[in-house]
Amino acid sequence: MSNIQLSNLEHLPNYQITERLDVVYGSTVRSKHVGKDLFAGLKNIVGGELTAYTELLDESRQQAIDRMIVKAEALGADAVVGLRFSTSSIAQGAAELFVYGTAVKVVALQQQQATHYQPPSAHHDQASQYPSAPDQAPAPAEDLPRFNPFG
Repeated sequence: MSNIQLSNLEHLPNYQITERLDVVYGSTVRSKHVGKDLFAGLKNIVGGELTAYTELLDESRQQAIDRMIVKAEALGADAVVGLRFSTSSIAQGAAELFVYGTAVKVVALQQQQATHYQPPSAHHDQASQYPSAPDQAPAPAEDLPRFNPFG
């Protein structure tokens, strides 16, 4: 079992990216089984889930992810962020499932740093939460701290 963490976000929650390594990918090309294809055609008439295709896609997805993880591990990555899937038709009856992302090194954030939002305390009155005059406008956006997923 791999220790590589996967995220479809551009960051990994509660971790700081310390190094971007490289784009990693995995793919598999699968064809449909003629017997299962015939059954799927019949099922298409009456409706319902085409479980043979669902299973084929699940297996394909896992194989592509496993191949991507092998490449990430070879780079010494802790995680893959920005995970995306793509499919394409290669030939009649055959399709490719492709997965890719950015292999990164990460460090866990301290619990205090990992908290992004602190709700206002309940004992403040409403007037103190909202400015009543133009000279009490909120801080400009450029003065606010920015999250940088790449360190």
